[in-house]
Amino acid sequence: MAAQNIADELLRQRNEELEVELKKSLEREERMRRELEKTTQRLYVVEEAEERLCSQLGELEAEALDHVRLYQAQIRSLHEQLSQAQTLLQSVNSSSPNRFIKVSY
Repeated sequence: MAAQNIADELLRQRNEELEVELKKSLEREERMRRELEKTTQRLYVVEEAEERLCSQLGELEAEALDHVRLYQAQIRSLHEQLSQAQTLLQSVNSSSPNRFIKVSY
């Protein structure tokens, strides 16, 4: 009977140890579940931010392209004006070569 009591006591202690381990395991699992939920939420926020940034980048690229086109148009216009001015100067110079008379005193 004493051996049975010792065996029962050892079994009871082992059950208590297992219950403590189970409780710790369940607590660890719950902490990990909460951490996973936090990580999932952070991932969602990051994905939303990425989408906003991509949208803003697209808008900036379109705006930059508009600026480039305007700048190129201004360059073409200035180039045409310069060409016309050079043509005008050449025609004035060729039509009256003696226009400027050197005066000596």
